[in-house]
Amino acid sequence: MNPLPTIDDVLSAARQIKPYAIHTPLIESAVLNERVGARVFVKAEIFQRTGSFKFRGAYNAISRLNAADWPGGVVACSSGNHAQGVAEAARLCGLKAVIVMPADAPRLKIARTKGGGAEVVLYDREREDRNAIALALCSEKRAAFVPPFDHPMVMAGQGTTGLEIISQMGAEADQLEAVLVPTSGGGLAAGVGLAVKHHRPQCEVYCVEPEGFNDYGRSLATGAREKNAKPSGSICDALLVGEPGEKTFAVNRGQLSGGLAVSDAEAMQAMAFAFYELKLVLEPGGAVGLAALLSGKYKPRGGAIAVIASGGNVDPALFARAIDA
Repeated sequence: MNPLPTIDDVLSAARQIKPYAIHTPLIESAVLNERVGARVFVKAEIFQRTGSFKFRGAYNAISRLNAADWPGGVVACSSGNHAQGVAEAARLCGLKAVIVMPADAPRLKIARTKGGGAEVVLYDREREDRNAIALALCSEKRAAFVPPFDHPMVMAGQGTTGLEIISQMGAEADQLEAVLVPTSGGGLAAGVGLAVKHHRPQCEVYCVEPEGFNDYGRSLATGAREKNAKPSGSICDALLVGEPGEKTFAVNRGQLSGGLAVSDAEAMQAMAFAFYELKLVLEPGGAVGLAALLSGKYKPRGGAIAVIASGGNVDPALFARAIDA
């Protein structure tokens, strides 16, 4: 396996996941277009299997494993969306799954991961190293580790989101000036960047993160992988990692145009806009791309913009706060 994915890997992933992955809709809204002064296409990954884009990469990686080599199945670590994607992919492939999740993850995500048939091991994200726990479990169970982002087949699977955007836009893809990608470890941004730039090299791809946890944006600015000062403290739980992935950064530093950061309040406002105007339910981390556009952090320059609405697994109480505000 090559250490870094290529466009050929993304194209292969599209064929690999086709039997099970959902071809999610690309939505255009006159209200949103008027609000930002540009044509905007929202890629609704909330309708993907398990409620986020994560199923794409998880299934692409897990379905390629030889089950006989891994009697203990697979192990992953995640705050929730990768967890659910791995649980579902493992179920479809007839493998056991153990997921290492932070104890402060939304209860809905923990419950849905267990409901998908996976065993959940909780850890303290302030004091414990999730990767160390996961790797110890792999050794104990003779299981394969499926990273949430820093894996070529995971990145390639996520990149199928970008392939679909280009295909769904058709001739209008020639007008695409930018794609805004919610980003934690950078797997989605890496895959989408490979796909989009293969078809439209001049299109810019931006990672979008929560303020105070914009390690990717800072890393792109300095050219080296930067760390966040703390492991938690934003409502965007899906986007909280310590630093960019080693492999994802090797891909992204050459193809991303920069990083954007939005506040928790801006993410909540985007959640409310998506609900009232687009009729979409987004979790905070899944709404940051839309938030960057609505808040003016990204200013359109005359072309079309694609925004990835990456996930909709939101705690009901938090969602109620967002739409009530």
